[in-house]
Amino acid sequence: MASVTVFMVAEKPSLAESISKILAPNGQYQTRKSYTPVHEYNGQFRNQNARFKFTSVTELSNRTCIQSHNNWDATDPLELFTAPTLKLEANSKQHITKHLQNESRGADYVVLWLDCDREGENICFEVIDNVINSMKEPQKTKENRILRAKFSAITHTDIRRAMDNLVYPNKNESLAVDARQELDLKIGCAFTRFQTRFFQGKYGNLDSAVISYGPCQTPTLSFCVSRHDQIQSFSPEPFWSLAVTVARKNNNDKDKEETLLHWKRERVFDRQIARIFENCVKEANEAIVISVKSERKTKSRPHALNTVELLKHGSSALGIGPHDMMSIAERLYMQGYISYPRTETTSYPKNFDINAVLRTQQAHGVWGSYASELLENGVHKPSGGVDVGDHPPITPMRKAEEGELSGDTWRVYSYVTRHFLGSISPDMRYIRTTAIIKINNEIFECSGSRVDRAGFTSILYSRTSSDTFIPEYKEGERLDITNVKLTEGQTHPPDYLTESEVIGLMEKHGIGTDASIPVHINNICQRNYVKVEGNARRLVPTNLEKIDPDLSLPTMRSDVEKQLNYIALGQAKFKDVLDHSLKLFSAKFKYFTEKIGEMDQLFEATFSVIAETGKIMSRCGKCRRYMKYIASRPQRLHCKTCDETYSLPQNGSIKPYKELKCPLDDFELVLFSTGSDGMGYQLCPYCYNYPPFENISKGMGCNKCTHPTCPQSMIRNTVCPCPQAEVTGCKGRLVLNATLSTQWNLCCNSCNLVSAFTDKLKAVSVTKDEYCDDCGSSILKIEFSKNQTREPLEGCILCDDEISSLLKTR
Repeated sequence: MASVTVFMVAEKPSLAESISKILAPNGQYQTRKSYTPVHEYNGQFRNQNARFKFTSVTELSNRTCIQSHNNWDATDPLELFTAPTLKLEANSKQHITKHLQNESRGADYVVLWLDCDREGENICFEVIDNVINSMKEPQKTKENRILRAKFSAITHTDIRRAMDNLVYPNKNESLAVDARQELDLKIGCAFTRFQTRFFQGKYGNLDSAVISYGPCQTPTLSFCVSRHDQIQSFSPEPFWSLAVTVARKNNNDKDKEETLLHWKRERVFDRQIARIFENCVKEANEAIVISVKSERKTKSRPHALNTVELLKHGSSALGIGPHDMMSIAERLYMQGYISYPRTETTSYPKNFDINAVLRTQQAHGVWGSYASELLENGVHKPSGGVDVGDHPPITPMRKAEEGELSGDTWRVYSYVTRHFLGSISPDMRYIRTTAIIKINNEIFECSGSRVDRAGFTSILYSRTSSDTFIPEYKEGERLDITNVKLTEGQTHPPDYLTESEVIGLMEKHGIGTDASIPVHINNICQRNYVKVEGNARRLVPTNLEKIDPDLSLPTMRSDVEKQLNYIALGQAKFKDVLDHSLKLFSAKFKYFTEKIGEMDQLFEATFSVIAETGKIMSRCGKCRRYMKYIASRPQRLHCKTCDETYSLPQNGSIKPYKELKCPLDDFELVLFSTGSDGMGYQLCPYCYNYPPFENISKGMGCNKCTHPTCPQSMIRNTVCPCPQAEVTGCKGRLVLNATLSTQWNLCCNSCNLVSAFTDKLKAVSVTKDEYCDDCGSSILKIEFSKNQTREPLEGCILCDDEISSLLKTR
């Protein structure tokens, strides 16, 4: 029988290994090292002998604007809406593409085990682009031999079912992802570039390196801002309410059981009227029970667990943010503990084997007996819920004890399992008793409840209700009034939205997907638009929340998502949807830029004009007056006289540098340093922003300057090529500089390599036109401090042992 080669690809190495253990005969396979491990075994594929090769891959490319549009200064942001984009292979991904091409060479079939969502489908086609030319030429077309495995859990049953029911990759779903990526890139880049350039040059305490806009990020932020505006504009209003306690008539005062009543009017907003009601009640001799009603009520078991509910519970009950919650859930899935955690479905499909999942938990040390009871007495499938058809709900796939998982990972697994058990348990039943009590003409009530059957709340503790008791009053019973008090309060604004509430709003308005919701919330936190406060994890906007309200409307993004869904379903063409959406946002962008003055007024009320902030640092080469250094992100220098702002390197400190001047433009140099143990270099603020030579790009310091005579340039201070060249391929050069007056070091002007002199030296200099005969490095001259009583040294840092011993590489 002829043998075929089947090349299989998963999204992560751990997943490739787990599936290989399931599919390989007797779980036996061989593993060899490559860029990612390759697992090999023999078996059967479509009634043929087959050699299987199973490896893994991550996302292969990043979408970007073409090179000609990447320069912020040279490109009008409006041009980005019509600029072409490319999926460029990132440098870190080049090894993966070569790995795929090499391993797929001569393959008869390719089976893709990528995540079963649209993003996974998109990666499928990236893999196809890399392997199709390496496959064996068949009689059939190659596309017919590239197959897709659909699975929702890493279990024997799911994986084998997927292998027996392979399908073709869905191009429409992949195109929907391509469309979203291109829209997000163009819209985000255009608005972000315009906002950043416009506002950073005007305000000094605007603490953000980039004032970003995102088609999903911004509507998400708008929910938080809207609530913030409600809070800020809220005017408290005083109100008054009656607090009345009653007790059954009893000769023995010690045995009287007092009950606090709830006033049916709740509260009034006029003090005089409140006094009238108070006097009316105080004039009464007794209270009369006019009705007592007991009702049996039901608290329904929860629907099956989907991603949104998991994220909401993680934030509100476990104190775990959505981004971290999703990371933990994905790790549990990859390890085979739970099913695929990205799903919108809240109803168990008809063919879902609930009993099989229950049997995996029977031996559990905490809830095993509960699972056994459900198997014995029968499960109660929840009514309602929605089967979207993407993936089954999130359920436990295998047993894990607390010692096996730790910390938040255990808490998440425990919740997933308890929610599953609760969703197939009986409803909770309770009895609610309400007594209506009349005092003169005012009506009050009191109520209590008693759990009749705990049902699902006996396993899902977060839904538990406690009993509240009231006396067993009888209709017509007369009660003593023991206390009447008029209480004063005032209305309060709503609280800031919690993460959980924002997630619910995003789901309701169709912003993002179950996979991207955590990303959007994480973005507005990391970019300093909101801060997470308190145990309730409330999202409080910072001063950076001033954005165009029309652009932040959630309906704009939900409309785009509907269009993207049409692409995925094959009901709309990729180009038509893309062109329509880009024209819409291009028009919005034009309107936004025309009305930027209105947005600027909001910033003026919050931030300080750049000329009024910062501290004096160095002289401007044009007007010879001192410029001010603004330390808030992004760091920059501003000349008030010339009204010009100069960018500086970030993530380090800026200091004056010996009052030395650049010979090209007369600007005073400054020193950038990441600390006494880190890299540093001097730079001219003007040259840094406006490169003086063709081979120098914006953002370079003196350590890359090719000026032939300037004492601070790379030409005069370079020592040798970076020693890391053979290891990392670095093409930089070691350049001499002083981070402090007595601390000299050699820093690579391309990578993070730093070689620092261990002693505090008087001076270190590069001798002019003197080079090592053995390696060609520049000769250094080292002068020691007076208290060291050592003669000056001259030599090569690579070949002279005495000099190299003074250096320590970090």
